[in-house]
Amino acid sequence: MMIDQQLARLRTHHRNIQRYRNLLQTSLTELEREFVEKRLTEEQSNLECLASLIPLRPVSR
Repeated sequence: MMIDQQLARLRTHHRNIQRYRNLLQTSLTELEREFVEKRLTEEQSNLECLASLIPLRPVSR
């Protein structure tokens, strides 16, 4: 169950990263660009942190 929740959070971060990358390909003001770049960095950091907590193989019981 916990793994399912973590995977859902990973997908959410990934979608946010894709959305921010797409936004950076559009015409933005400098202020908007700075905001999006900051959010992108935060999402990437959150994704990496969460991914490091998920075991590569299920734990045997």
